[in-house]
Amino acid sequence: MAFEKTIPLNEFITLQRGFDLPQDKRVMGDIPVVASTGVVGYHNEEKVLAPGVVIGRSGSIGGGQYITTNFWPLNTTLWVKDFKGHHPRFVYYLLRSIDFSQFNVGSGVPTLNRNHLSGILVADTSYSYEKEASDIIGILDDKIKLNKELNHTLEQISQTLFKSWFVDFDPVIDNALDAGNPIPEALQSRAELRQKIRNSADFKPLPADIRALFPAEFEETELGWMPKGWITTSFNDLIELIGGGTPKTSVEEFWNGDIPWFSVVDAPSESDVYVLTTEKKITIEGLNNSSAKLLRKGTTIISARGTVGKCAMVAVPMAMNQSCYGVIGKNNISDEYIYFQLKNAVQTLQQMGHGSVFNTITRDTFKN
Repeated sequence: MAFEKTIPLNEFITLQRGFDLPQDKRVMGDIPVVASTGVVGYHNEEKVLAPGVVIGRSGSIGGGQYITTNFWPLNTTLWVKDFKGHHPRFVYYLLRSIDFSQFNVGSGVPTLNRNHLSGILVADTSYSYEKEASDIIGILDDKIKLNKELNHTLEQISQTLFKSWFVDFDPVIDNALDAGNPIPEALQSRAELRQKIRNSADFKPLPADIRALFPAEFEETELGWMPKGWITTSFNDLIELIGGGTPKTSVEEFWNGDIPWFSVVDAPSESDVYVLTTEKKITIEGLNNSSAKLLRKGTTIISARGTVGKCAMVAVPMAMNQSCYGVIGKNNISDEYIYFQLKNAVQTLQQMGHGSVFNTITRDTFKN
């Protein structure tokens, strides 16, 4: 749809800098305190009435937050003081669509000066159009939010099942109890807890065909008591590690291509499994002229330096930087098993990490 008239952003809406509110001045309440990155606390007094729209001014610039309750915007934000007759949620979507990084005036900390935004031209749309557009986008937004919540629930269920089957050995304990086989003393407390769960009114046993995949006895190994017949080995023996790399940033031909290039900033939230897009992309020339490698779909990426232990499963072929490892299974071990095994081991890996400034994960970490 073409619009006949465009006007500067500062004529479309009025943005104002947020307000100081040091931690020691906050009083317990239910009013959200909003920073450039989101809600960072609560206070007993509001500065702005809902609905409100906020963008990052310092630290993290741009973005956009739609606030549905009265709130206190901090001085690291710009908030919409006057919508000038425009639909608030449409303004939110509009601001989210603008790349404010081009207006960064900070030499160290990213900073946005609202006086520099007059050069942004936006369509002078009608309220009726804005309401219709934001209602449609809002339906999609709500669906995305619902899907993320569902994904989070499924992720929790998957991790719970993985721990139950391969860490706590619940199916083996169930089989042993039903067969009358002895439970090793080291596992007695776990077996007693499991028996209480089995005796509860809402207990649902695993299907017989799944339980049949697990043994009904334990045997002692170097690693302690394990399900009988299971092979114990180093995790390193089950996986192939793939290193990453960074094309030369001074060569323009290596960047802004079609190949997603993963760094830790692209790690999905804890409620998500897959990484679909990345902040930066490289070209095939950049891939071929660096140590970066193209990871196949299903590879698990784990961050090894800086922010250690962030995991993501690759949803589309992509490369990554040298601060990460790509992990795939050997001998047809499933991608999903590798992902959840890594997620379960992250805390241990972090404790084992080596590094004088930051904890790191090295190839030797996986061997241990």
